[in-house]
Amino acid sequence: MIRTTLVAATFALFAATGMASAQTTPIGAPPPTSEADAHPFEFLFGEWVGTAGGRTAAGPYEVTQTERVGPMLNGDIVVVNGTGYDDEGVAKFQALGIISKTPDGAGWHMKSWSGGRQGTFPIELDGTTYKWSLPAGPGAVMSYVATVKGDQWESIGTYNRDGMDPVETFRMTLKRTGDTGWPAASPVPTR
Repeated sequence: MIRTTLVAATFALFAATGMASAQTTPIGAPPPTSEADAHPFEFLFGEWVGTAGGRTAAGPYEVTQTERVGPMLNGDIVVVNGTGYDDEGVAKFQALGIISKTPDGAGWHMKSWSGGRQGTFPIELDGTTYKWSLPAGPGAVMSYVATVKGDQWESIGTYNRDGMDPVETFRMTLKRTGDTGWPAASPVPTR
């Protein structure tokens, strides 16, 4: 349950569309300069640090959570890398997510990998708030709502089962600590 919760919370996350058509700018090109050209998920780009925690069947947990988010393939995908550390600095959770347009180009989805599990989840985007959910057993879903306000990123996960009141099982609160050129920066040199 903790892995499923953190996977979804990390953006837990996303799926690539097919091959892109001919690229007009090199991979790792600077981000767009006009607001009209801004990537819809640009508000997530950067490095983030904070806490994540919640409840599982095994009891409560809390980790120091880090996230690194950046565009690749000229913004066709957004790569999200999350790691949760215990009090001794040992990585207890790792996840990788890829956000991309849906195959029909009408919306967004994410594919995530963590702890031997993977999944693809539709994302609803509204400004700097996004929502997604995943199956959590018969008649149940985990729903996540994440919002970025300035340099604060908060994500809340709720377990929803038919006939029961929703139960909050996850909360992540991060602060943006800086920019990153990851993953497109510093390509392998050709010589």
